[in-house]
Amino acid sequence: MTAFPCKPAALVALALLAGAAAAQAQSTVADGQKLAFDRGKGNCLTCHVIKGGDLPGTIGPELKDLKTKYPDRNELTAIIFDETKRNPQTMMPPFGRNRILTEQEIGAIVDFLQTL
Repeated sequence: MTAFPCKPAALVALALLAGAAAAQAQSTVADGQKLAFDRGKGNCLTCHVIKGGDLPGTIGPELKDLKTKYPDRNELTAIIFDETKRNPQTMMPPFGRNRILTEQEIGAIVDFLQTL
């Protein structure tokens, strides 16, 4: 006998919640990729090479291995929100400060970038 009795209904509920969370995460990643590749909104491809993107620019660094480079997602979020705080000479627009992207959109882009 285990210390925690198994309740089938509770297990089903946990499985459903886990599935919903995974679907939400995949949706957020897809939304982030769409924004990063969108030439009118996120526009990341104007300056960065991103795997899967067409006609990338080369002004900024290639966006790869970002989860390793920025294990704290808050740092990557801050860079997208307003890189001028960290690097006043940057050419990167302050997407959050200038309201080009919402916090939710920046979060989705970070989710996508962490998959590269």
